This record gives sequence, C-alpha cells and structure tokens, in this order.
Amino acid sequence: QVQLVESGGGLVEAGDSLRLSCAASGRTFNNYVMGWFRQSPGKEREFVSGISASGGHTAYADAVKGRFTISRDNAKNTVYLQMNSLKPEDAAIYYCAADPKNQILIFISRAAYAYWGQGTQVTVSE
Repeated sequence: QVQLVESGGGLVEAGDSLRLSCAASGRTFNNYVMGWFRQSPGKEREFVSGISASGGHTAYADAVKGRFTISRDNAKNTVYLQMNSLKPEDAAIYYCAADPKNQILIFISRAAYAYWGQGTQVTVSE
C-alpha cells in the first residue's frame, strides 16, 4: 500500500508560479512511475505530467509543456511539480498518483495509476 499526500496548492495570479509536492509512504517509492493529474469542475481528470522511477524520463501534456517541470527526490520519497507562468485555465484540483506496475513507461490514462492522493487546490486569478 502507498499513501500519497499533496501540498503546495493555493491562490495565485496569472503569471505566478507554484510548486506542488507529493510525499509518499512506503519503501518502494523509487520503483514507481509517478504522475500528476488535474481536474476542474465539470471536466474529466486529465494527465498533466509523469516521471519514471529513476527520474530519467518525463512526459507532459501539451497544455503545460514548457511551463511545468516534474521532478522527484527518491531519498525523500517526494515528487514535485514546478508550475510557472500559470494561467487561469490551469486552475484545478491537482492529484498525485503512483503506477506500481511500471518503472519506465509513463501512461497518461488514469487507469494505470493504482494509488492517489487527496488532491490540492490550485486557483489562478486573472
């Protein structure tokens, strides 16, 4: 079992930055692909970014490419999402997720991720 706890969300203005963190329990964190998803009201939960177990491979949704950066610190069992140049359309609840079946392949489907955090709210004002 893996428990994930997100933090770092908040209210910011367009153009500002935020860094989200996801702290994971469990000794096998460094064996999992980790992902960030987001969900805004009335929309499906969508893939934002993912990172391989070693951190050597990353993936991003087109909407955030060039603005968001995912990283992980396996010694701290933590994955991060640095969000720059935030836009109002980035506002959502952001969820951290773990895919325990893969170490390299980063899937964009929610179904691949077995463990989820409770989410952290990001609000971006114009």
